[in-house]
Amino acid sequence: MGLDVDAVLAGPRGRRLCFELARGTRRPDGVPEVDRLRQAAFWAAHALDPGRGTSRALLTLGTGPVPEPPTSTPADVARLVAALPLAPLGSDALLDALADAVDSARYWQEPDGEDVLAGTPEVRAALRRVAARAVTHPAARWWTTPVDRASQWTVTPEGDAVPGSPADDVVPRPPEDVAVPGAPGGCAVRRLARWRAETVEGEARAARERPADQRASWSGEWWSTPPRELTRTTRALDAAGPVGLRLAEDADGADRAATQRVDPPADAVVLELDSPEAWLDLCRRHPLDVTASRRHDWYRTTGTSTRWVLPDWSAVAREVDAVHLTVGGYLSTAGRALPLGDGRASTLAGWDPDCTYWLVDVPDRALPPAEAWERDGSGVWSRVRP
Repeated sequence: MGLDVDAVLAGPRGRRLCFELARGTRRPDGVPEVDRLRQAAFWAAHALDPGRGTSRALLTLGTGPVPEPPTSTPADVARLVAALPLAPLGSDALLDALADAVDSARYWQEPDGEDVLAGTPEVRAALRRVAARAVTHPAARWWTTPVDRASQWTVTPEGDAVPGSPADDVVPRPPEDVAVPGAPGGCAVRRLARWRAETVEGEARAARERPADQRASWSGEWWSTPPRELTRTTRALDAAGPVGLRLAEDADGADRAATQRVDPPADAVVLELDSPEAWLDLCRRHPLDVTASRRHDWYRTTGTSTRWVLPDWSAVAREVDAVHLTVGGYLSTAGRALPLGDGRASTLAGWDPDCTYWLVDVPDRALPPAEAWERDGSGVWSRVRP
């Protein structure tokens, strides 16, 4: 079953995907309709950007009076999108646009001008035909499929600690707490218990020390994922390699990474997060209040003032062995303020598309050695031959 167009356009990341496909940032210049759209979108996004004049500023060269910049409105951009001849869409262009949508996610400040522009009623309506084309493309079929148990890989950027290692913790951990494939039994359980204790303590500290006004200039923890020290995996896409190489929010920009094949237990119970409803169901069943520690960041990114919760992952681990976020679930859910219906809300933040968090220890089963990958100047990843 494919993705629903309305579901994609309901999510900030889904709209950004369609926006990137429309303006074709990876396409060559020289197509008049595309060039006009890019120019109009640039000026409209600049005008709408909450950081205009501060985090986003225009630089001019030369002397003398600074000319007034061109003006463009969402209605102008929508007309250009509606009139845009849609070129053949290849799988590389689709993956590029998805990577751009992931790269531009930010939950610690207001959305950028392009996200604001894509969310305006006029542009959102104009993007419908782009969304319909994307969700029916053969290269998007895996976006709605469950975890690929036959192809799961960890990705460790060069210079990073292996997820679960002592160096990956803010506080040094004893070696027995390493939660990576092949680690001693029980590491994931201890890490989850420690995560819950730290989250509860951090929430209490935030309630004592941070301002109650969500508009205050304050930032802290903004993610809603399980502890990142757990084993995290994604599938591989043939020659493109593990998707975790390209689809990573708030990535550090490393140009080299190591990937390792993981062989999860065949009988592992995996919860699929494939829609906003799946995320909300999890939050309702296992809510953990994080209002004081998340209110400032999540207000800025969603514009919503409410009581906030995220799933208590230590409780979730008593029901399932892993949680997988489909690409469709990511596009329709990430970055939205989703009401639980009882005066509380939640948001999915910091979770990469197709990423599976393993809430149990993943055994080492004599898997092949790690592979090295590197990225060239155009952003293309390739395997490093030994």
